[in-house]
Amino acid sequence: MNRGETKVSVEKLFEPLTLRNGVTIKNRLYKGAMSEGMADKAHRPTQELINVYKSWEDGGIGVSITGNVMIDRRHLGEPGNVVIEDERDMGILKRWAEAGKNNGGHIWMQINHPGKQSPKSVSKQPIAPSAIPISGSAGSAFNRPREMTVSEIQEAAARFVTTATVAKKAGFTGVQIHGAHGYLVSQFLSSRDNKRDDAYGGSLEKRMQFLIDIYTGMRRALGEEFPISLKINSTDFSGGGFSFEDSIAVIKKMDALGIDHIEISGGDYEKPEMMGEGEVYFLDYAESISSEVDIPIAVIGGFHKKDSMIHAITHTEVSMIGLARALVLNPQLPNQLKTNTYRDTKLPRLTTKIKALDKMFGGMIGISYYEQQIRRLGRHKSPKVHRNAWSPLFELAKVHGPYALTKRRG
Repeated sequence: MNRGETKVSVEKLFEPLTLRNGVTIKNRLYKGAMSEGMADKAHRPTQELINVYKSWEDGGIGVSITGNVMIDRRHLGEPGNVVIEDERDMGILKRWAEAGKNNGGHIWMQINHPGKQSPKSVSKQPIAPSAIPISGSAGSAFNRPREMTVSEIQEAAARFVTTATVAKKAGFTGVQIHGAHGYLVSQFLSSRDNKRDDAYGGSLEKRMQFLIDIYTGMRRALGEEFPISLKINSTDFSGGGFSFEDSIAVIKKMDALGIDHIEISGGDYEKPEMMGEGEVYFLDYAESISSEVDIPIAVIGGFHKKDSMIHAITHTEVSMIGLARALVLNPQLPNQLKTNTYRDTKLPRLTTKIKALDKMFGGMIGISYYEQQIRRLGRHKSPKVHRNAWSPLFELAKVHGPYALTKRRG
């Protein structure tokens, strides 16, 4: 590829994208949701968290999708989650929203409920569609869930809508329903996790009902012109759970209902593909579904090389490229791409230099490392790029206590 071709290709990353509701995003790059753990003890966003989003917005990103915001302080995904149940923290929420759009970008709030993926360190009694515990090596960090009643399901759906309504009032420019990575919405969609025989379980159509209730409630409350996105697994990578075919059917249904944006990811605590090493995990699937629906399909997972970003946006029908870890280490990445000064970000392979430890805890060590670097950004410090895994491992132990050394999600 010669320099002229590279420039033309890079320019395609900076073409505006107009959603079906008429909302325009200034480029095709978005910051995917990452674990931050930066709320205060009352689960409010902190000034440090606001600083991080201003840093990413100043770097030229088209959309910043927040780390998952929980709808119920009784059910957290991890320590340090922001929780929004009402308007009590409207002042600082407005400052957070403003920081994420002060350079012409968007900031979308990702809204979530962990279901049974609420660790012992924060939850004595998780709830889930069915009382099926988390299995495998991750299971010891989680208590067995209790099956939700129908009224609890309806309450949870209403809480999603309430949080979205607060987000819009605070000035966020969109919301995202977290339907991936084995959290509550994902649990309802999975035939492995959802064994109900009522209106919320059984056939895929019934397993979709919780998601549909959330989306239709949001749409009524937010209006037709406010962007609503869905993050969904391409698959949960486990037989008998949520399959590729299920995913396609759900996306087509949400397309028909009028959703504005779909983000493709994959995996859960038991099969944490979203924490894997390598690059561009879900591009093939995202490309295949893009040709079957009218909504923009965004893909995240491993993008940190310029050529991979250019290829995805110029040679597939994918509409947006998600950046995560590379954007933590280099918040100016979009601006550098635009000025053709970007050099591929090298993501460090962390190691304790003990092979057994690296194999057992590598994924969660990586998450903890990037949480540390996000906190540095919040304090106006540059990230520390290193390979020493002991510091993030000790940080896990400090935050989670005896439950630290168990696999977590990204």
